[in-house]
Amino acid sequence: MSVLKKLEEKIQGLFEGGFGRAFKSPVQPVELARKLVKEMEDNKVISVSRVYAPNEYSIFLAPEDYEHFEAYEEQLKSDLADYLIEHARKDKYELLSRPMVIIKTDEDLAVGEFGIATRMVSAPGPAVPELPPIEPYLEPEPALGHTTVYRTAPQPDGTMAVSAGEAREMGLTRECITLVAGDLDYEVTRRVVLIGRSRQCDLVLADPNVSRRHAELRQRGNDYLIVDLDSTNGVEVNGQKVKTKALQNGDLINLGTMRVRFERQLC
Repeated sequence: MSVLKKLEEKIQGLFEGGFGRAFKSPVQPVELARKLVKEMEDNKVISVSRVYAPNEYSIFLAPEDYEHFEAYEEQLKSDLADYLIEHARKDKYELLSRPMVIIKTDEDLAVGEFGIATRMVSAPGPAVPELPPIEPYLEPEPALGHTTVYRTAPQPDGTMAVSAGEAREMGLTRECITLVAGDLDYEVTRRVVLIGRSRQCDLVLADPNVSRRHAELRQRGNDYLIVDLDSTNGVEVNGQKVKTKALQNGDLINLGTMRVRFERQLC
C-alpha cells in the first residue's frame, strides 16, 4: 500500500472514529485532503529547473462546521500537512518549508461549503525532510491567493458522497475560468495567462493583427484583469478600448481582429 493511500486512510479514520461520533457536517476530512492536493496542482509555479508548490493552505469553514473540527484540529492539520508532503514528493515538487495548514471560519459559507486559498511564503519552521535544498524564491511574498469554494452536493438518498474520482464524481463544484476564441476553449489554471501570436504564449492567436505578446489575463484577488502589453492594435472590451480592465462573465475582448469571450461560472 502506498504512503499516500495510508495517509488518506488515516485521515478518513478521523471521520470513522472520533469524528464519526461527533462530526455531523457534510464536510469530511478526506474531502479536504483531496481538495488541498488539487489546489497544490492548480497553483504550482514552474521555474527554469524546478516546480514549486505552495506551502501555506488556508481552509475556510462555516462556523457550524468548525465547531465539530475544533477538538481534532491540531491532529487534522498535521495529517493534512503530511499528505501534502507525500504528494509533493511523488510529483517532485519543491516546498519552501513544511506545509502550513490553517483552519479559519467564514460566516458567508453555508454548512457543507468550504474554501481553500494558497500562497507561497518564506516561513520559519522545519524543512521538509529528505528534500534537496531549493533555490531562493525571488518574487515578493504574495498576498493570500484567490479562494476556491467547494460545496458538497446531496445524493438522492440525502447522504453526502465522497469518492476517489474527480470533482464532478465527488459531487463538488468549483469556479471555472475559460477564454473562448472561435473553436478554441482555453481553461485558465494560472494567475497570469500570456496571450498573443507567439508560440511562447499560453493562448496562441494565429492572426497577423495580433502582436506577438499582445495582452495578459491577470488574477488579482477575486478579479481577473485584461492588460494590454503595448500591442500594435490595442485591446477592446465590449467595444471600448482599454489598457487595463476587470472582466465580467460574458465580456468580449477584441485583440486586433480576434474576438475572445471571457467566461466565469461554476462547473
